[in-house]
Amino acid sequence: MRMNARPVFAVALLAACFSHAPRAAAREDQFLMPEQSAAKAKQVLAQAIEALGGSAYLNVRDATCTGHISQFDTQGELSEYVELNDIRQFPDKARIEYIGKGRHTILQYLGGIDGLEFSHGGIIISLFNGDRGWTYDRSGVSELPAESISEFQEEMKRNTDNLLRYHLKDPNMVFRYGGTDVVDLKQAEWVELVDSEDRTIRIAFELATHLPIRKTVEIRDPKTRRKSQEVDVYSNYHPVGGIQTPLQVTRERNSIKVSQVFFEKCDLNTNLPDALFTRESLDQRWAQSPDKNKYKDKKDKGDRDRN
Repeated sequence: MRMNARPVFAVALLAACFSHAPRAAAREDQFLMPEQSAAKAKQVLAQAIEALGGSAYLNVRDATCTGHISQFDTQGELSEYVELNDIRQFPDKARIEYIGKGRHTILQYLGGIDGLEFSHGGIIISLFNGDRGWTYDRSGVSELPAESISEFQEEMKRNTDNLLRYHLKDPNMVFRYGGTDVVDLKQAEWVELVDSEDRTIRIAFELATHLPIRKTVEIRDPKTRRKSQEVDVYSNYHPVGGIQTPLQVTRERNSIKVSQVFFEKCDLNTNLPDALFTRESLDQRWAQSPDKNKYKDKKDKGDRDRN
């Protein structure tokens, strides 16, 4: 059976026009004067904040989200899949609770560490409070390594919510409009932000909804000093108390998937107590843990063997 070439050609031509038109617009936008580019970028950001919930979005104080996290190895293959409680007090406090069994590598989400083991109650906790941090697992409570704290602090400086809520009024922030594009099969426009520490962050906002759908940032490995591109993809938005909230967040690094979070429920502004983000909260939990005596017996045996 012979296929009619005319409709096929028409579809191909339409697809070509659709895929190249946004990029042509983006090239034209590169010729905007700096003041025009900054004004256009601020307009896009203002539309995004309004779409996210306006003043209600800007005034979110805390968030508690529950769901699952998938983590992937360097080849992009699934390596971990555990339950997750993501508890935040903005802008720089986070309590990340992983729920599961056995020995896991918790590396990719907000500055975790390798080789943690789930407690008898099936939980690992990474707790961050500004420039301090601790972990809780079956061996007890310990200080987070300085590298993990630095990673968390850097993460907070790149965090999309923190940028939109707290940093847009920074007089040293540089704003650039990046033009239109097709991002994740959606018409979108890019905004580029350069902060006072010369950190460049690009965010794509869907044209139809004005919601952020992708963020890209260039990062440098603190050990190797090699640069890499980190991408966050935001999807499955749902209104939570009048605030548009992405219930799926995917992270990629150099085009390889690193982690994927699926939230089933989020609660905002529940007046979380400050005590929840202290080491004392973990120590109190450890004092009631059945693992405490097992760990103490193991430690005492090790001390006797060394003596």
